[in-house]
Amino acid sequence: MPLEDAKDQIDLAFTRENLRGPSFELTFGGAVSFLRRRYTKCLSGVDIAVTGVPFDQAVTNRPGTRLGPRQIREASTLLAPDAPYGWPFDALSDLAIIDYGDLAFDYADVPSFSMKLTSHIERILGANVASVTLGGDHSISYPILKAYAEKFGPMSLIQFDAHTDTWPDDNLNRVDHGTMFYKAVKAGLIDPKRSIQVGIRTTNEDTMGVTILDARWVHESGVDATVQRIHETVGDQPAYLSFDIDALDPAFAPGTGTPVWGGLASWQTSAILRDLAGINLKGGDIVEVSPPFDPTGATAIAGAHIGTDIICLLGWHKCQM
Repeated sequence: MPLEDAKDQIDLAFTRENLRGPSFELTFGGAVSFLRRRYTKCLSGVDIAVTGVPFDQAVTNRPGTRLGPRQIREASTLLAPDAPYGWPFDALSDLAIIDYGDLAFDYADVPSFSMKLTSHIERILGANVASVTLGGDHSISYPILKAYAEKFGPMSLIQFDAHTDTWPDDNLNRVDHGTMFYKAVKAGLIDPKRSIQVGIRTTNEDTMGVTILDARWVHESGVDATVQRIHETVGDQPAYLSFDIDALDPAFAPGTGTPVWGGLASWQTSAILRDLAGINLKGGDIVEVSPPFDPTGATAIAGAHIGTDIICLLGWHKCQM
């Protein structure tokens, strides 16, 4: 009785007692959390913790992604009443998912940021809970990967992006959203032979040994071939999925700091993500959503869908048992 339930449901981010189940709270009212999950720091009995990192002090063009987590959460209220489309299970009912809130940090103490974020993710992983992180600029993936590599060893990276983000940078004190995967390969956090970047359409001659499926290859080869290459590359290795929203063409996601034409369509993205079911995914992030550059909110809506599909990928093996 969804309509009847909506009469009584309000502020489920704080009033929800059960971590499982859909939400029929009015989409235009109430306290906002990701998919109307409960805000809590308690990780007991939790499968997946969604957390926000409102940091954008590493951007090279337009700022604004610090506002991304808040708007992605708001956009996700559209998805909270229904089982995620296209999946053979209902992640909202079958998985214990919480909103772990945002990372607390001193915006004026940038050098301390990376360590704080790594510790934040370590607390989640230490409770045997998977994390889905809402950014923030893409530099946040590096400190997150530190925590994941510490627990699982070198990760297979599945990166959706317009940029490889492997430009050389051997200065460990720099925080840059275009160099973090260069540093991650150098530091042994990711295994380049088992990693893949999808949707690339900017020039960077040194691939660091990572497999590249540029946007034109995806358009011409199709979804099935793309999914097959990802599965072949990653295999059964523990994997981390990092989705830069600028992997999408600006026609679908204009709200980002470094848009590049010729990108993936939203339909391609949804089909690829759903067909990645079965990979040994351990965590993921959705980054570079910059609300000031998209008054329609379409970019955040895409981010909310991607975050939801990452949750489904994380829960695939448990929900198929």
